[in-house]
Amino acid sequence: MAHPIAHLDARARGLLRSLIAQYIRDGEPVGSRTLAKQSGLDVSPATIRNIMADLEEIGLVVAPHTSAGRIPTAQGYRVFVDSLLQVQPLGEGDLGRLRQSVHAGAGTQTLLTNASQLLSAMSHFVGVVTVPRREQFAFKHIDFVPIDAQRVLVILVFTDNEVQNRIITTRRAYTPSELEQTANYLNAHFAGRPLREIHAALMRELRDTRSAMERVLGAAMEVAEHALDPGDEDVLLAGQTRLMGLQDLSDVERLRELFEAFSRKREILQLLERCIHAQGVRIFIGEETGLAPLGGCTVVTAPYAADGKVLGVLGVIGPTRMAYERVIPMVQATADLLGAALNPGSPTP
Repeated sequence: MAHPIAHLDARARGLLRSLIAQYIRDGEPVGSRTLAKQSGLDVSPATIRNIMADLEEIGLVVAPHTSAGRIPTAQGYRVFVDSLLQVQPLGEGDLGRLRQSVHAGAGTQTLLTNASQLLSAMSHFVGVVTVPRREQFAFKHIDFVPIDAQRVLVILVFTDNEVQNRIITTRRAYTPSELEQTANYLNAHFAGRPLREIHAALMRELRDTRSAMERVLGAAMEVAEHALDPGDEDVLLAGQTRLMGLQDLSDVERLRELFEAFSRKREILQLLERCIHAQGVRIFIGEETGLAPLGGCTVVTAPYAADGKVLGVLGVIGPTRMAYERVIPMVQATADLLGAALNPGSPTP
């Protein structure tokens, strides 16, 4: 099926671009007389009305029943984003603001939180960042502190300087000496290796060893099962309440469904995971998200990577009437800066 833009001549494209740009700016249906003034094209309002009727027929604009003007449909926005939009690099002021908050030296969790909050503050919509799985990071050091008979505090330091404290429950009681031996063994043999490798390596060694080390390995195996469990991948959201004051999302029932989707996170995470192997920015408009609560929204995403490995996805969730020419470079720049901050050896974008 041919793309709708293929049937449009240069004049119709110009009018569609003008209509969508004006609607994004003002939020009001755009009439033919206004378009005649704003488009810069030497055409009469009557000719514009005919072109608008053609655009409506192919599903790119629609006339709300309360107005003679027209507004873009989700398909109209898609044509605009794919074929009519001219995206400029992010301005130096916004770039400087991003660099100030997303820079090497901060812990991973701080960087991710800063990125989601900045995306929200700069776009005035919802900023979203998926949290990398801990199994993608190598661990640097581990300590065990006994709490009571079968509960142990695990202090786990990763190579990105993130520190996690976890309380685990073991099947039997371990003495402080056994826990110290276990920590020493894990630090000596596995520091610098990703978590997902450690469990398999311990299994191999336990299978191959029939010596005094078996007891230490058995203890290491049990505590490692709990302590080195990478846990579930999660997603950070910032600025959900910013959507409450938008006229485009003023339907109370739709807002309730949207906030329920935010609280569950699972569907949002699955949507973002679809972008994990995308090259650069990917945009979902309205029903393209596949999520009913996001039917009136656009999601602009980009993957972020460090050391050649994609770690997660970040983006902005807002109404379909958003300033795409500003949000798209903002998302891309944030992804580039976050990747550089998580990989301090790389040059800063």
